[in-house]
Amino acid sequence: MTIGMRIAALRKEHGLSQEAFAEQVGVSRQAVSKWESDASVPEVDKLAQISTLFGVSIDYLIKGAPDDPVSLFEPEQAAVPQMSADAGDFQIDVSADEQPPAPEPVPEPARAPLEKPVKKPKKNVKKWIALLVVLCLLITGTVLQVRYDLIREAWWVLNGGKVQYPYVLVHGLGGWGSGDGINQTAQYWGADTGDLVEYLTGEGYTVVAPSVGPVSSAWDRACELYAQLTGTTVDYGAAHAAQHNHARFGRSYTEPLVANWGGRARGFQRVKINLVGHSFGGATVRLLTSLLAFGSEAEQAATGKETSGLFTGGKGSWVNSVTTLCAPHNGSSLTCVLGSLGGIVGISDPTQLLASLCFALAGAATPLAGTYDFMLDQFGISQTAGTVDSLRQAVAMLTAQGNDHAGYDLSPDGAKALNDTIQTVKGVYYFSYSYCTTRQGKLLGGQVPVTGTLPVLLPFATAMGMYRGTTTGGIEITADWQPNDGLVSVVSAQYPTGAPHSAVPEQADDARAYQKGVWYVEETLPGDHGTVIGLNADTEATHAFWNAHLSLVDALRR
Repeated sequence: MTIGMRIAALRKEHGLSQEAFAEQVGVSRQAVSKWESDASVPEVDKLAQISTLFGVSIDYLIKGAPDDPVSLFEPEQAAVPQMSADAGDFQIDVSADEQPPAPEPVPEPARAPLEKPVKKPKKNVKKWIALLVVLCLLITGTVLQVRYDLIREAWWVLNGGKVQYPYVLVHGLGGWGSGDGINQTAQYWGADTGDLVEYLTGEGYTVVAPSVGPVSSAWDRACELYAQLTGTTVDYGAAHAAQHNHARFGRSYTEPLVANWGGRARGFQRVKINLVGHSFGGATVRLLTSLLAFGSEAEQAATGKETSGLFTGGKGSWVNSVTTLCAPHNGSSLTCVLGSLGGIVGISDPTQLLASLCFALAGAATPLAGTYDFMLDQFGISQTAGTVDSLRQAVAMLTAQGNDHAGYDLSPDGAKALNDTIQTVKGVYYFSYSYCTTRQGKLLGGQVPVTGTLPVLLPFATAMGMYRGTTTGGIEITADWQPNDGLVSVVSAQYPTGAPHSAVPEQADDARAYQKGVWYVEETLPGDHGTVIGLNADTEATHAFWNAHLSLVDALRR
């Protein structure tokens, strides 16, 4: 039983709600919830208040009752000693059920009789020695294993508490992060519900929202994200830059967004991050995580010792979780609509589509005020005024360069090529959320938008809801692709084709039921592509969604 479990049990024994208990000890209800779910540990002064309130000792709260057989070692901790393949997380598990047998007595060599016979050690002594060895191994294994157990919790308390992993929010196509000039006109994260970063920070989370190329490829965006997180110069890779005919280096960042990322703190805890990607941001965070873990052989071969740290691999332990929201893991069928239904929805070419999607994601049917930063320095394309015409001109220049842009990566064929380069990292938690804003049509069949769909998304939702066909690369776009959120099909938003995946556990609120290296596909929610970021959405519902998910991620087994 953990500290959190004991606190919850005592609170319930005394008939207190979380709110009443929180008021008694002078904290928020969210703090009590995090204590009881083992997402955090009470500070020493709060432990003293709790012990006084419930009439128990601090020693009891930390260690449990003296006769409690699981107060030191949980049954789930039993395992054969192992070393994890991830150099960043060293684990040892020892099983008390598989104790080494007592050594068999070795026959003594023949010798001359003595005047007084030598006494042989009693068998009981040997048994006690064997038990002592097993006990020492159990204690060592419990201290080192990476689990929510009593000794680790006490260790965290002694070293200033559990390290809080920051959340990194990565925008999608046409989006922007915090602090950009366009943010003076419209918020991306939070939209109509207010500044989401500011709200989550006020709830006690550490949140950053960087800006990456709004129409750049997933590769270029991942490189830009890495440079901002580490406070370095963007290195797109020598091999990649040569292949796509653009500059190898981009902007320089002097201050890292996440201090000591990948380092150690508070009792040798690894400083990790939680990546959250909306829309095309999903491909960005997936690719970044894969490159951190496995690197790039092509870039290593091209630059040797001068290879960027992003491409050298071995950093899979730097990421705790990946969450995708309305992400086109397998591409968007909207890119296929152009050939057959383009005239119906008023879309004539890919350039117009890409430009329209940029403003659709921004929730703007009219030009945006201020300066729109395309972050396309590698191609020599600079900032432009936020107008439809200037946006289309910049996109036309980009697409003329080749396939190193978001438009290609968003197509089913481009997404498949991208997925072939991305691996699921076994030491990382994965979550995906999909939304649907269509229903089965009665007259024409297919899917049609429901009432309340964001107006700018209506033509896209209609076109995707009717489309069926085959891509140039031979990918079948069947009726399964028709339910959509206005930009992304539900089937594409759930998980990358071929990746390990599962429905959420029956006990969805139990953070210990989740395993690493598996995509947990959440139930599809009602809403369109902008609902999850607060666009045309209810403030209370939006905040409740984010609080629930971040609370779950914080409580995951480390």
